[in-house]
Amino acid sequence: MDKKLARLRRARQTRLKIRELRVNRLTVFRTNTHIYASITDAGGERVLVTASTVEPGVRSQLAGQTGRGGNADAAAIVGKLIAEKALKAGIDSVAFDRAGYRFHGRVKALAEAAREAGLKF
Repeated sequence: MDKKLARLRRARQTRLKIRELRVNRLTVFRTNTHIYASITDAGGERVLVTASTVEPGVRSQLAGQTGRGGNADAAAIVGKLIAEKALKAGIDSVAFDRAGYRFHGRVKALAEAAREAGLKF
């Protein structure tokens, strides 16, 4: 079993529980250079809101920094941005899906920034 399959295996139980609860889901995906966050509807069929370090607004905020999109500061910016977009779309509470990643570093920074910006999970 390779690393990706192991991560997806760890994520499976969380995703089944979130689907059972029928709530919107905040999903995180990270690569070495970027971090992505998206909120999908309760059925998991439609993406409602997205934010990532690839977006031009976030790229301009990270222009002078080292690491650009692959650090906790960038993840915090994405967390704040996803929360602002979600609140604007009328979404105030979600279930956090860490996608099998450990809850530390960039994933934790994104979650804490989203909570501070007003998103409940």
